[in-house]
Amino acid sequence: MREVVVFSGSAHQRLAHAICDELEVPLSETLVTRFSNDCLQAQLLANCRQRDVYLVQPLVPPTQDSLMELLLMIDAARGASAAMVTAVIPHFAYARSDKKDASRISLGGRLVADLIATAGADRVITMNLHAPQVHGFFSVPVDHLTALGVLADHFREQDLEDTVVVSPDLGNAKDATQFSRLLGLPVAAGSKKRLSDDRVVIDSIVGDVSGKRAIVLDDEIATGGSIVELLDRLADRGVTEASVACTHGLFAGRAVERLQAHPMIREVVTTDTVPAPSGWPELRVRSVAGLFAEAIKRIHAGESVSSLFDGVDPMHAPPRQHSLFDRVRS
Repeated sequence: MREVVVFSGSAHQRLAHAICDELEVPLSETLVTRFSNDCLQAQLLANCRQRDVYLVQPLVPPTQDSLMELLLMIDAARGASAAMVTAVIPHFAYARSDKKDASRISLGGRLVADLIATAGADRVITMNLHAPQVHGFFSVPVDHLTALGVLADHFREQDLEDTVVVSPDLGNAKDATQFSRLLGLPVAAGSKKRLSDDRVVIDSIVGDVSGKRAIVLDDEIATGGSIVELLDRLADRGVTEASVACTHGLFAGRAVERLQAHPMIREVVTTDTVPAPSGWPELRVRSVAGLFAEAIKRIHAGESVSSLFDGVDPMHAPPRQHSLFDRVRS
């Protein structure tokens, strides 16, 4: 079997090291150089010839640098005669740009997917895309992992009596529903209207939340505006306290200050798909390195990745068996 070689850009080397620890392989060195004209260059400092190369790089701020580093590493691996090049992108930032919701607007999600394939990636591994349909933008196979099970494990250790799972908006309600099933809890959702990048209005709550503790689940927290607005509306509806959970804890701008200062928040839980902010020791971070390592092992061995999530997310369930009658009728 071909050898596995793992490289990392500068975006999140701690996660890359954790994945390599799980795989029991060293993290091979990458040299990223910035020239005087602000151009980047990436050099992979380990043999790639006829090896399976995995490049770990979430698209986190500075996002454009992170993306360019990834593209250059893919190109370097392809030029070094790698047998297979897999881009491991724990956080795919451009998944937010998934639809044409204004005149003459760019579709960044599709464009970046095309760039990754054009650079030479044979496969992509990512986690909890903000818009699941972005999966279909890629012309190469995508293994779309979920952190719902990892986050659910955190809350299983707690007393969940009189608790409800709440999604900030109806778009995330499907994940919130699945998360609530993992914990055996009811679910509710906010009806959200976005006014700008960091301003939202939640005009109603769908579901019974009165007198309950809430677990607010979102796929990504950037500025924290949606979460704070939702918590204010939940307080109006009689919610006593809340835990906040998300897969991608970007916590940009004033997010940390906003969340630390809110009187309803009991705890904030996230994963290590992106680097944790400094100066927030109370933040609970659950690692997804084991999931990424297991996915890499299974891809390398030609085994099923979706079976990692049996019982966690029905999106990854095995295909339904159709009878001959069903096939003829269809």
